Amino acid sequence: MFKKVLMLAVLALALPMAAFADSSIGLTNKGGTLTGNASGLTLTGSTLEIYGSAVGSNLGSVTFSTGALTSGNLQTGATFAAGGSFVVTGNGTNGVPNGVIFSGTFSSPVSWTPTLLANGTHNYTLSGALVSANGQVGATAQLTVNTGKGFFNGSVGLESGDTSLSVPEPGTLSLFGTGLIGLAGAIRRKLSLS
Repeated sequence: MFKKVLMLAVLALALPMAAFADSSIGLTNKGGTLTGNASGLTLTGSTLEIYGSAVGSNLGSVTFSTGALTSGNLQTGATFAAGGSFVVTGNGTNGVPNGVIFSGTFSSPVSWTPTLLANGTHNYTLSGALVSANGQVGATAQLTVNTGKGFFNGSVGLESGDTSLSVPEPGTLSLFGTGLIGLAGAIRRKLSLS
């Protein structure tokens, strides 16, 4: 009985590790207009320029909106509520999928952090975790805007944005699961011979 419990405990500890098997696809977008107020931030008109290894001047688009402001302010740094939307659409160019690549929402509060650069200009970085509409794909988004020598005043052109999509690899999970079953069988056989 103890041996069976031990084997089940090992499997119970090992299986959650398989859920972390994934690959990551990097996306970069530029341009578009970032607007914001106490209701949240919104990006429109941003062009997808890098999707994994595909590079081009127009591979699709990136749009998003955050939840409402929960603390701070748009000039000196803020936190936005989870929610909103984040959509990446490809146009079929250079091997990029045609249609919606990712559609999801910010799964946790979103930070809006200013940085004063040495040349006197202000960079703002928006960062947050994303989850797809079906809850199966995770991502992180980090976008940077430069407002020049002034603070963010409600609307500015986007300098750049980087998103990393984590895509689960079912093949890796299957191989891992098969290996665990084989290991359990070997342990069981060894224990039954003892």
